[in-house]
Amino acid sequence: PSQNERKKIEKEITIIRHNAKKACDILKVKSVTFFDFPDNEMDSVPLLKIIKTVEGLITKFKPERIYTNYYGDLNIDHRTVFNATLTACRPQNNQVKEILCFEVPSSTEWNYPFRFNPNYFVNITRQLSGKVRAMNSYKNEIRNFPHPRSSESLKSIAKKWGSVSGNKAAEAFEIIRRIEY
Repeated sequence: PSQNERKKIEKEITIIRHNAKKACDILKVKSVTFFDFPDNEMDSVPLLKIIKTVEGLITKFKPERIYTNYYGDLNIDHRTVFNATLTACRPQNNQVKEILCFEVPSSTEWNYPFRFNPNYFVNITRQLSGKVRAMNSYKNEIRNFPHPRSSESLKSIAKKWGSVSGNKAAEAFEIIRRIEY
């Protein structure tokens, strides 16, 4: 890329990271880490490099539960992250007891014939407005209705999973692995 193209890309990355931090502040996320993997090109990065990155995070934070992208997403980066996470969480000498997938509106439901089959639900009735506010601050990702990443669609998705689970609003996950000792 030319000097101007590089500057434009760097500016876009700065804006994306700033919006992500604003969203995390709204959600009261205490720590956020960014990596310099290429957007929508993670399939061009050796999977081992991504696995090692995930393993480093597991070593640092020692989580018992990991949330990751749905394995059937349309977005290649999401599928790559899922594969790296699953590999990094091999049950041998690993404290990760649970791996759960989440859906990403406009990435999960657009990849036919895959179908997100959640089997774990969390009541987010009280958190829904904060979730929508956080997404609205993420200016480069929010869209106008009827796009799946619109405020209205996010509320509808939460209400749909709420109705499935007996709540007014819910976040849905698919349990990939759960190990009890």
